[in-house]
Amino acid sequence: MTKLGLVITDGVGYRNFVLSDFLSKSRTQFEQVVIFSFIPKKVFDEQDGVIIVELKAYDEKFYQWFIRKYKEIAHLRLNSKNNFGIQDNLRKNNNRKISTRGFATQLIYFLTFFLHSESVIQSFERIQFLFFRRQNSHEAFCQVLNENPVDTLLFTHQRPSYIAPLVVAARYKKVKTAAFIFSWDNLASKGRMAASFDYYMVWSDLMKRELLMFYQKIRSEQISVVGTPQFVPYVMNEYQSDKEKFLKKFNLNSEYLTLCYSCGDVSTSPNDPYYIEVIIKAIEEGILPNLNLLVRTSPAESGERFKHLKQKFPRIKWNYPNWNLFRTNHQESWSQRIPDVTDVIDLRAMLSFCDMNINMLSTMSLDFMIHDKPVINPVMGNGENGLGNDQRFLQYEHIRHLIQSGATKIANTPEEMIQHILHYLNKDTDQIKRKAFVDQQIGVPLTQTTKKIIDCINLINS
Repeated sequence: MTKLGLVITDGVGYRNFVLSDFLSKSRTQFEQVVIFSFIPKKVFDEQDGVIIVELKAYDEKFYQWFIRKYKEIAHLRLNSKNNFGIQDNLRKNNNRKISTRGFATQLIYFLTFFLHSESVIQSFERIQFLFFRRQNSHEAFCQVLNENPVDTLLFTHQRPSYIAPLVVAARYKKVKTAAFIFSWDNLASKGRMAASFDYYMVWSDLMKRELLMFYQKIRSEQISVVGTPQFVPYVMNEYQSDKEKFLKKFNLNSEYLTLCYSCGDVSTSPNDPYYIEVIIKAIEEGILPNLNLLVRTSPAESGERFKHLKQKFPRIKWNYPNWNLFRTNHQESWSQRIPDVTDVIDLRAMLSFCDMNINMLSTMSLDFMIHDKPVINPVMGNGENGLGNDQRFLQYEHIRHLIQSGATKIANTPEEMIQHILHYLNKDTDQIKRKAFVDQQIGVPLTQTTKKIIDCINLINS
């Protein structure tokens, strides 16, 4: 039997691989599981056959930042043709501040205009890795691997910059590396992966095609379609609840149908308060029938920006995800928010017992579609009408797949959103389209996902 190293970078990775059945099943398949954690060790429960090793994110020097940033911008340049999402991120990354990094960013943008081929990017990665080898952090990571030897390192997120030195150490120690692609939008609209890995695990055949398109040096045989553990808790008995408990917990009227509005964070979904107010006013004014409105805020932020809505509309019920912030002095503080088991139970209950979901183009669309619930996506801001420009997301590649599927209804105005709600209250016409979209995005049944990932690891080790 072999030893597996599991690299947890954030709260989502913790939910996906610790709160799913991955650990319990891995313990029977591997001699030992070592969790190399960039989140605090104290969040983990002790389990037989599982060792927890807390890692410290390295302090990135300026020259290391410059090399990483060059790789990321060159990658965006290389793949920007006919891809609005990447073009949008290319614009957002352009720091024009009068500062050392602002000037350096302008130099990077100038150089990458001419030098952005895959070969150039690979050359910068080799330089980056050479610098890592000369750092004290390299010796520290090598020592960690010496003390906790594993056959394979599975990274649960491919993008955080602070995982790159661990990849370098693994390569030096001849430990195989595999990366699980974190989310449905990471390839089609985000920046460069932190490093090149030996193997890759993706959600679907669609994601495999995207990976081959955006990373020209990766070969098809390096990629395995495994689905995603993100949704596995929805088929696990320990997270089941019943409707009566759900209604009681959130003080919902059992005689009404329930709308769930799920929020993004303020950086991507700034118009959430406006959309929520449109819905609750329509209910109170009788434009919509009597309904429960349950709002789930984003786990990545507090509910502070909704405080005025809570005071103004006591009829709205609120779910603030139980993701506790365990560390503040971190370069990505949102990653240190860790979910509690109770939040997984609450979320699954919402997906099971709410009758409809409304969200601004988040992955929660998939969560509700898995549970065969209608989804409406409001995108009313164009940047000129007083709302944040969320309509630009309609041109992102992963959202274009969603729109083309017909699995959701897009609302460009308050009137359209109300019409769509009334339509779904009267008749659900999109069940077949929702199932087809879920099958496109998630290539392996949820009940088989964990086995697929473990089989993939065993194949890597064979």
